[in-house]
Amino acid sequence: MSPENLAKAAAASSPKCRAVAYTYSEPTIFTEYMIDCAKAARDLRLGNVVVTNGFIADEPGKELCSLMTAIKIDFKGFTDKFYQEICAGQRQPVLDTLKRLAGSGVWFEIVNLVIPRLNDNMDEIKRMSAWIVKELGPNVPVHFTRFHGAYKLTNLPDTPVATLTKAREVAMAEGCNFAYTGNAPGEGGENTYCPKCKSVMVDRYGMSATIKDMAKGKCAKCGTAIPGVWE
Repeated sequence: MSPENLAKAAAASSPKCRAVAYTYSEPTIFTEYMIDCAKAARDLRLGNVVVTNGFIADEPGKELCSLMTAIKIDFKGFTDKFYQEICAGQRQPVLDTLKRLAGSGVWFEIVNLVIPRLNDNMDEIKRMSAWIVKELGPNVPVHFTRFHGAYKLTNLPDTPVATLTKAREVAMAEGCNFAYTGNAPGEGGENTYCPKCKSVMVDRYGMSATIKDMAKGKCAKCGTAIPGVWE
């Protein structure tokens, strides 16, 4: 489908799409097509969202940032060894992408898939969380999601919910204002809370989300601004 026809199809859908998402498989392998589609979507006043591992060079990465409404980065782990041995990749380009995003003005979030025996060490998660706060800021959302054995890792158990809860607590202790658990509906770590008065701003269960005590991007109880894309 041509970028123009893709954008037109999204705009003509009922109910109308608000954004086009680029994901699965890794969208950086079709960066040129994604950029063309994003431009066409923007011309029709549609948003653009990308889900990526963040392994992209500086020049196309900057162009992508200029076109996106939001970006989600899969941050695989916080050691070079994990990236090399498990992902067959490199960590530094992903760190560079995250720091580029922090200065771009585009909304971005981080997801860390917590895999038993491979990247679930709490000291590693503590160091990663501290790096995020120092280099990216305390308001970048960080999601610790549950692993389920599949493909080449069927030999590993599912992530215990207690591990996700601990990771979230570690991240918050390091200064992350918006740390979450994922792939574990109903366990209490999915909601967005006001960092000041702790009221529930967004109530989530799995794929469902409901705005609660928030109005125009601020806590309705104490007036604290809640960072995000709310309109």
